[in-house]
Amino acid sequence: MNNPPTICKADILVVDDTPSNLRLLTTMLTQHDYSVRCVINGEMALEEVQVICPDLILLDIQMPEMSGYEVCLKLKEMKDIKDVPVIFLSALDEVSDKVKAFEVGGADYITKPIEGQEALARIENQLAIGKLQRQLTQQNAILEQEIRDRQQAETKLANSLALLQSTFDSMGDGIIAVSGNRQSVTYNQKFLDMWGIEDPNTVLLNRESRIQFLANQVRFPEVFLRRLQELYLQPKVDAYDVLELKDGRVFECHSRPQRLGDGISGRVWVYRDITERRRAETQLQLEREKTEQLLLNILPEAIAERLKQNYQAIAEQFNDVTVLFADIVGFTELSSYISAKDLVGLLNRIFSLFDRLSERYGLEKIKTIGDAYMVVGGLPNPRPDHAEAIAEMALSMQQEIAYFRTYEGRRLAIRIGINTGAVVAGVIGTRKFSYDLWGDTVNIASRMESQGEPNLIQVAEATYQRLQSKYCLVLRGMVNIKGKGEMPTYWLTSRKNN
Repeated sequence: MNNPPTICKADILVVDDTPSNLRLLTTMLTQHDYSVRCVINGEMALEEVQVICPDLILLDIQMPEMSGYEVCLKLKEMKDIKDVPVIFLSALDEVSDKVKAFEVGGADYITKPIEGQEALARIENQLAIGKLQRQLTQQNAILEQEIRDRQQAETKLANSLALLQSTFDSMGDGIIAVSGNRQSVTYNQKFLDMWGIEDPNTVLLNRESRIQFLANQVRFPEVFLRRLQELYLQPKVDAYDVLELKDGRVFECHSRPQRLGDGISGRVWVYRDITERRRAETQLQLEREKTEQLLLNILPEAIAERLKQNYQAIAEQFNDVTVLFADIVGFTELSSYISAKDLVGLLNRIFSLFDRLSERYGLEKIKTIGDAYMVVGGLPNPRPDHAEAIAEMALSMQQEIAYFRTYEGRRLAIRIGINTGAVVAGVIGTRKFSYDLWGDTVNIASRMESQGEPNLIQVAEATYQRLQSKYCLVLRGMVNIKGKGEMPTYWLTSRKNN
């Protein structure tokens, strides 16, 4: 036995240059018995609608050559196509983007990534409104032909309004339609429920009482009243607004003129309660900001931005940077006679001070290992004075550490080692990211620290060449560096202008 053919509910044209979006929408719509046609750019869309007029158009905004806004303007210039509802699809979520969408003739706006149930509800809503508009147009044509028979015309109009009211009451959005003279009002039950109207015959009796009742509930009544006045002065304008109510709810409002033939018979307002969606968006934004801040605490800002855009292994060669290692002298001995809590508190105060110094001199902290502190100048953003900035930090570290004492009053001392040269910098890890440096420059800087002396700053030859014109440096002599042999090193003591 053959299955009866599927009856398509409507013909929908999807315009999007992203294949994955086309597949998603095609699958979703065909599963709900819609006939779907797909094109990948605006030019093809303008040709396709002239072959077969669709019932509804889903239109991406961000497309090459011709944007969705431009396509919509051209569609609204076509006599047979201008009344086809256009729903915009976009990752753009600013109010200005939505306002522009409605200004060019859009009927609705769906934000990417597309949420299936919401998208279907919006599509069905627009198809229902479009169906009602077509029915009303057809009825009006009949009434024009039979104008001599006034009673019959009134009966048909009453039937049409009854159908409109029945459909309104079945919709999930609050809808109110006001005639051109602002006296005749049509609304659905959802509108009454959303605004808490228990006696519509009193509240909606005339324009003044109606507007005042609504204005009393919104958070900014002056803005609300001014917006209404603007729309009454510009009856052909489509509008989109977001209303914040005094009780904390948030309504999305779409307003568009009700057309009758070539004229305008009134205006329709569609209200949607987006309170929960707005709360979810706010919470999502807060969580996103927390995540971004956590990422910035771990990685340099430029590297964090690259990871957010597209995660892949990051490794870069920097040919000219200066690396500093600092280590607290006698830390192991210190840890043997003070509590773990006091030890961590002391380290936290010292390293927090070093962090502030690195920010002051525009340097990048790489990491701490136990009681060792590593910082670099010249990356991820290159700068010509990286060696001088590191020298300034080293001298400041020496000055500041002199003020620290243990809980027993003992003085603290640090060793500092510095080297200049090329390094490889990159991010390692997939769950716990770490930004680190590799290369001989790093190893020699580490040796400068470990083979230095308490309260002294030992620098390698390459750094000496960069600093000798502005800083006082004393030749230490030849030092046997593990893995490198003997190398000349120097003590950095002060700035020359001091």
